[in-house]
Amino acid sequence: MTAANSAPPRSASVDARGWGWRHAGRTDWAVARLDLRIDPGERVLLLGASGAGKSTLLHALAGVLGGDDEGEQQGRLLVNGAEPVAARGQAGLLLQDPDSQVILARVGDDVAFGCENLGVPREEIWRRVHECLAMVGLNVPLGHPTSALSGGQKQRLALAGVLAMRPGLLLFDEPTANLDPDGVIEVRDAVARVLENSAATFIVIEHRVAIWQDLVNRVIVLDAAGGVLADGRPDDVLASQGERLSAAGVWVPGRGHGMPARRATARDGADGILLRADSLSIARTKNVVVAGDIDLTVRAGSALAVTGPNGSGKSTLALTLAGLLKPSGGRLEASADFADGAAAAPIDWTSRQLLTRVGTVFQDPEHQFVAGTVRAELAVGPRALGRSGPAVDGRVDTLLQRLRLDHLADANPFTLSGGEKRRLSVGTVLATQPRLLVLDEPTFGQDFRTWREVVALLLELIDDGTGVLAVSHDSDFVAAVADRDYRLPSPVADRQPVTPR
Repeated sequence: MTAANSAPPRSASVDARGWGWRHAGRTDWAVARLDLRIDPGERVLLLGASGAGKSTLLHALAGVLGGDDEGEQQGRLLVNGAEPVAARGQAGLLLQDPDSQVILARVGDDVAFGCENLGVPREEIWRRVHECLAMVGLNVPLGHPTSALSGGQKQRLALAGVLAMRPGLLLFDEPTANLDPDGVIEVRDAVARVLENSAATFIVIEHRVAIWQDLVNRVIVLDAAGGVLADGRPDDVLASQGERLSAAGVWVPGRGHGMPARRATARDGADGILLRADSLSIARTKNVVVAGDIDLTVRAGSALAVTGPNGSGKSTLALTLAGLLKPSGGRLEASADFADGAAAAPIDWTSRQLLTRVGTVFQDPEHQFVAGTVRAELAVGPRALGRSGPAVDGRVDTLLQRLRLDHLADANPFTLSGGEKRRLSVGTVLATQPRLLVLDEPTFGQDFRTWREVVALLLELIDDGTGVLAVSHDSDFVAAVADRDYRLPSPVADRQPVTPR
């Protein structure tokens, strides 16, 4: 083993002096006038409203933000006194989207990939692979295909790959957002064990403070208007700036956020049935059944939450009900009213029929973007239906305002923050006003203000007769929106029936 590989990583310092970044083609700066110093070994929780530039800052520190053709930089940003691009290898970045970090076909190889690029000896690589997979709670064989992992499992895989490289600067962008409650605790505790035995500098982005509050020694809050809104010890910042932070959209522990009022009643009669599943079996790939014996109904003017641990098949069930995956067994049928006169299976509908019947929001927002601007993206569905003129413009303007995207109307969808991408993906399906919404983690990446807007908009749609099926780990969202909860168990547990809330 070389000295470079055997020596523990050197803690990294971070210095920003008037630093800012503006994406190419954008008028506003994603981050502006940022001045801060993070000393080696500090543990920082980075907060701020959705769109305040948190992810942009982390990408810059990791040296992956891009060159002059991708944006414009002002001021200076340094890692250990050097430009971040020159400090690559010292920083480990865990992105919001775990799919974007899955590289190889097998789990063990994927975790080993970063170490191999750093020249770590083979024996040491595989020791780290086993150690890091155990730390993040991903208990699958090394040869297990990465394509067969759920979104939450991929997040743990990506985390293991970052930890295996032992960087001096750990940069985590909402690392638990796609995990079930048990997974959140496992990952959080895994990170705690890493930090107990490492001097690495740690910066984590998270809208919900409580997850990381006891693990960090500093909170920095970015101001969406530029600069820093608050900075200091966690207890001091939350006590002195709690009201201000809550108003900015931060989920401050112990502070009432004014949850949207629950609807008094839900329309749940037999005449409102949109879909019925009887003994349904679902599969992501041919002949690999994820779950079976599923009996449920999806109704107009009502919301059904699909919950359960990672890997239980929630996303697969949602895609099957939306007509995008073929059932592997059992029966799934739309009502005659929903199918415009004749009972049918959603998988048999054309794409044009799906546009007005089912709107699907995927777990990864980028999978449904096809246009060059946010405004054009929202207009894709209505124009595909042959609509044009003031009706389309009015619908798009309304969605831009309700989803707090009006200031980004001319921005490229792929340059948005994670939370902004999620709101846009919700808006794209609302634009065609389908009778059923199938949503996979619709509140991922949202600060409280935007979370409340999404919830309020969905409640209005439900009151107007729209059916909603939502996959979610967000217990606050389920409590605010769902009339019923269908919980998918782990493969070894007994299935629980649909229960009223």
